[in-house]
Amino acid sequence: MALTSGQQFATFIGFLINAIPASSRMFDKTAIKRRNFIAGIGSVPLLVNSRDVAMNKRISPEPLSNNESDLLRLGIIGFGARGEALVKTVTKELNIEWHGVSDVYNKRLETGVAIAGTNARGHQNYIDLLDREDIDAVIIATPDHWHAKMAIDAAQRGKHIYLEKCMTRTVDEAVALRDAIRQSGVVFQLGHQGRQRDLNHKAKELIGKGTIGQITLIETTTNRNDSPGGWSNGNEERASPETVDWGLFQGDSSGQSGFSRERYYNWRSYWDYGTGMSGDLFSNEYDAVNSILDLGIPSSAMASGGIYYHHDGREVPDVFQAAFEFPDRRFTLLYSGTLASGIPRGTLFMGRDATLELGRSLTVWADKDSLKYKGRIESAMMDPSTPFIRYDKEQIDVDAISSPTSKYHADRGLVETYSAGKRINTPYLHLAEWLRCIRNGGLTSCNVERGFEEAIVAHMATISFREERKVHWDVQNERII
Repeated sequence: MALTSGQQFATFIGFLINAIPASSRMFDKTAIKRRNFIAGIGSVPLLVNSRDVAMNKRISPEPLSNNESDLLRLGIIGFGARGEALVKTVTKELNIEWHGVSDVYNKRLETGVAIAGTNARGHQNYIDLLDREDIDAVIIATPDHWHAKMAIDAAQRGKHIYLEKCMTRTVDEAVALRDAIRQSGVVFQLGHQGRQRDLNHKAKELIGKGTIGQITLIETTTNRNDSPGGWSNGNEERASPETVDWGLFQGDSSGQSGFSRERYYNWRSYWDYGTGMSGDLFSNEYDAVNSILDLGIPSSAMASGGIYYHHDGREVPDVFQAAFEFPDRRFTLLYSGTLASGIPRGTLFMGRDATLELGRSLTVWADKDSLKYKGRIESAMMDPSTPFIRYDKEQIDVDAISSPTSKYHADRGLVETYSAGKRINTPYLHLAEWLRCIRNGGLTSCNVERGFEEAIVAHMATISFREERKVHWDVQNERII
């Protein structure tokens, strides 16, 4: 029989007391004061384990509802490493069939068709896939410079869309794609699976209750220190002008004429194809903060950085930082990232009364000068040097991971989350939510309006960096000035 939250808390406190030597418990007046404080803590959130906290009902390990019998026929556009991972994530238990695979590299196309199954047909040109009547929805996992064009083409053909981030490569593309989705009525989900993370939902709840007081500063980060994390993804010799449709890969955004294996594999390192650290990495962090605080778009941004370590011909910085101002909310958001250090750093929400840190776990420390907790601090019922709230996620497999990039994904909830003590794949939950909305209606958690906000914020930072100036968002005309 499951314990109630009160019983769980009592058991937890009993464990803490019994863990203290009897001699210490008899004479430690501070410990007695703290036990009295805990007994009367009232409205202050309690120290518990996140595995015992039920997740928001919207995020369910059982994603299909009354329309479970409705088969959905899917296509995948872009069968690189990310595309393959998504195909393997959307299992048949979600009642789907793969009917189409598209990729410009014939080796990846052949692999995709083999993995997708007997119903799948391959197309080098994605338009041929979108024109098929036996495909209901598509996942787009291509380089950024194709996102807007492919998604708009899909929307115009009535195909529901799951699109990897960054949503677009430019501001104009973001406006055009948002308008196309609005007009088409298709179900759109941007691939920020961190929105399915239990710790993010708990952070939203705690901040909403006023636990940390007025926030004035938020700091979020990205640290990576391996070749894939630094966007050096190899240079497979089989990719050649004969095996890759270079014109289709290039699209209209690039001035590069001849085939380049380096650009094909490491496209994130070049402005023609990618969105730099802002669109590729900061967008993850921003979307997490946006899901917690409903930020929208800042009034201004200023960014800096440079290529300080990876001197490999890349164009985008490997160290990047940006400041975003939200004067209406009375706080600043700071981002900093490096591709040459793997030290983990969480996201800090700094409030007048406490600071919440969100990383591999969630912790809250009272500020030593807090007015809200002043009496409890002075009576030694609360110690500012010790978290008074901590939600731990299991450490299974995390410390054993050798890749800093893998650790980064684990720390940010981009791999898994927890519900009722079970580990659940966050991409699975995010894709299942999209499929559920296709079947039953409703908005996805990272719909096109949220995606538009994320894209604009990323582009503000990129433009600020590239033009070496502070930029502002013109709300009425929807442009960066």
